[in-house]
Amino acid sequence: MPALFEPFTLKDVTLRNRIAVPPMCQYQAEDGFVNQWHQANYAGFARGGAGLVIVEATAVSPEGRITPNCVGLWKDEHIEGLSDIAQRIKDQGAVAGIQLAHAGRKASAHRPWDGDDHIAENDPAGWQPIGPSAVPFGAHLPRTPTAMALADIERVKQDFVAAAQRARKAGYEWLELHFAHGYLAQSFFSRHANQRSDQYGGDFEGRSRFLLETLAAVREVWPDNLPLTVRFGVIEYDGDDEQTLSESIELIKRFKQQGADFVSVSVGFNIPDASIPWGPAFLAPIAERVKKEAQIPVATAWGVDTPELANQTVENGQLDVVMVGRMHLTNPHWAYYAAQKLGKEEPSSVLPASYAHWLQRYAPSDAR
Repeated sequence: MPALFEPFTLKDVTLRNRIAVPPMCQYQAEDGFVNQWHQANYAGFARGGAGLVIVEATAVSPEGRITPNCVGLWKDEHIEGLSDIAQRIKDQGAVAGIQLAHAGRKASAHRPWDGDDHIAENDPAGWQPIGPSAVPFGAHLPRTPTAMALADIERVKQDFVAAAQRARKAGYEWLELHFAHGYLAQSFFSRHANQRSDQYGGDFEGRSRFLLETLAAVREVWPDNLPLTVRFGVIEYDGDDEQTLSESIELIKRFKQQGADFVSVSVGFNIPDASIPWGPAFLAPIAERVKKEAQIPVATAWGVDTPELANQTVENGQLDVVMVGRMHLTNPHWAYYAAQKLGKEEPSSVLPASYAHWLQRYAPSDAR
C-alpha cells in the first residue's frame, strides 16, 4: 500500500490515511455563524476520501476575526451549526478537526477578493485590531494595533479556553491552535511584531510566554485522549532564518511538554517583504528537522500538491500527515485521484459506494 494511504493514529484518533484538508478560510459567515456553504464545503472534502478535515480559522472572539465574514466560536449559539458540520465530516468517515484563531493586528480586513486590505478606521464594518505592541504589519495592512494590556492578554487566553470547550461540545476530535501566519500568537513570538519590555516580550522566554500559557490553558480543558495540535510558523525568511528556526524548535519542544501532540509546520508571515522560496514541498525538509529535533509528529501544507510528492514525503519520513489545500479546492475527491495515481489496490474504496460503484464500473477505458 502507498505510504500516503496508511492509517495514522494519534491519541485515541485514527485517520484512515495521511491526507488532510488544512484550514482554508471561506469568508462566507455572518456574525461568526456557519451556513449551507460551509456544510456543503466540508462534507464534500470528507466524502472525497481525506482522512482529516480541519474547519477553517475559527475566531475565539469578534475582534479575533480576520474579516467580518469569518467563522466564530465565541458564543454558545455558534455550537449548533459547527456541530452539524462535524457530524457531516464524521458521517463520511473522516476525522473532524477545527482551528481556533485570533487574527491580532491582521484583523478587521476586507475579504481577499474585496481588497485584502484593512477596513478603513471610519468604516463601521471594522474594529480596532490588537497586538503585543503598537506595531503595524505594513503594506496592505497598515493599521496600528492597540498594544495589549495584561488584562487583555488574560482575556484572550480565556477566549481560547472557552472556544476549545465549545469545539468539544460541537463534536470535534482534533483541535488545532493557530500560532502561525502573523496572527496574534505568532506575533507575540516575533521580534518584528513584539517590542514589549514586560514578561511577554524581550527575550525568548518572554516572547514564548503567551503561546505556552495559552496552550497550557487549553490543555486543561481539552480531553487528554484527543489530539491537541498547533500550526506554527517556524521560519520568517527574513535573513535570520537559522536563529528563528532554532528558537522555534526549542519552543516546539516546550509545546510538547505542555501537552501538544502534533505540529503543522508553516511560515511566520510577520513581515510583508519576506523572501519565501516558494516551490514544491519547500517546507518538507524543515518539517523533518522539527520532527527529528523536537520528537513530535508533523505536517505541512505548502506545495505538496501531487500524489507522488505527497507519498514521497510520508515514505521518506519527512511528514506524518500531508496537508493538501488548494488541490482539494480544485478536486474535492483528490484522495481518490491520488489512489489512482499511486496504484492503490481498489482506489474506488476511497469513495462512498454511491460514487465508487459507478466510477469503478464505468472506468474511462470502458467508455462507449
